[in-house]
Amino acid sequence: MSLIDDPEFDSHTVKLMAWHFGAETGSPFWLGKLAGLGFDPVTDVRGLADLTRFPDVSAELRSVPAQDLIPRGLSDRPFRVYDSGGTTGSPKRIVDSGYRSLVTEWARERLIANGVPADGNWLHLGPGGPHVIGFDTARYAALGGGVFYTVDLDPRWVKRLLSQGRGEESEAYVQHLLDQAETILESQEIAVLNTTPPLLEAICARPRLYELVRSGVRAIIWAGTSISRETLTQLDDVFFPAASVVGVYGNSLMGVAPQRPGRPGDAHRCVFEPYPETTRLHLVDEDGTPVAYGERGRVRLHLVSEEMFLPNVLERDTAIRVEPGEGSTVDGLADVQTYRSLDDVAIIEGVY
Repeated sequence: MSLIDDPEFDSHTVKLMAWHFGAETGSPFWLGKLAGLGFDPVTDVRGLADLTRFPDVSAELRSVPAQDLIPRGLSDRPFRVYDSGGTTGSPKRIVDSGYRSLVTEWARERLIANGVPADGNWLHLGPGGPHVIGFDTARYAALGGGVFYTVDLDPRWVKRLLSQGRGEESEAYVQHLLDQAETILESQEIAVLNTTPPLLEAICARPRLYELVRSGVRAIIWAGTSISRETLTQLDDVFFPAASVVGVYGNSLMGVAPQRPGRPGDAHRCVFEPYPETTRLHLVDEDGTPVAYGERGRVRLHLVSEEMFLPNVLERDTAIRVEPGEGSTVDGLADVQTYRSLDDVAIIEGVY
């Protein structure tokens, strides 16, 4: 199954090749790889399809000095460093100046189209720094003029507990998080709750906390771990029927792919789409060939932005390929599930 033609993204890719591999504008990281690529990105990469010629460098983001990732053409800007969750080993790092703010502005419009209120206060029951999700969620609240409340979660600690068979301690930590969330919800007006499927399930198991969320929160955004169709149906139709329950797929490397608004004839309750200006998510089989629509494949990421260039990254997830909407060239993803092992490393999702 081939990919659809994407001439605008092809042109975008060609333009960014000159940027990332120009001596005055490229990053030390990519300029240092130029001689070993075996091709010249500036002359040989003519579009999206050619990005598979690059190696998957994502593992190197665990150890490369973050300064080496900053393009020389942006050296006058302040940059932040964000970590991945460390699900498959040591965390990977990205750099960001203004790109994440741009993407969250776009994603916020998608969330609003799905029923998330444009204003009101937010409660983020999830990781803060060094994970980028805390920054993203705080910006959503700020753009709507709301107050941002947070209960900080350390997902690496939970995963360590689970990997060591210390399930009782992990459960105690979850209850500690829920205690804090309950304290906030008892005294503060919260319009939007941003958290993870496992924590939503834990909320539903605590009657007082569940009632606070059910009666007061207008929208619930879930992200961070996979969710089964059955659980999503229960959350949407049974536990929180009066709220908008909206999913966001993403990670530190790719950014966010929020749930798109439902369309007549959709076979899936939740379909994710990435930021079309810079990101493509392709679903491929074991040979790297795109799967057909309606089939499951592994997620392959191409991120082509001015700040970061991450081509041909095989992600830890699988999903079902969904046709783009009318006028779009961006495939959708549905029923995202996590690999149970990757590169001989067992994946432990925990609560995030």
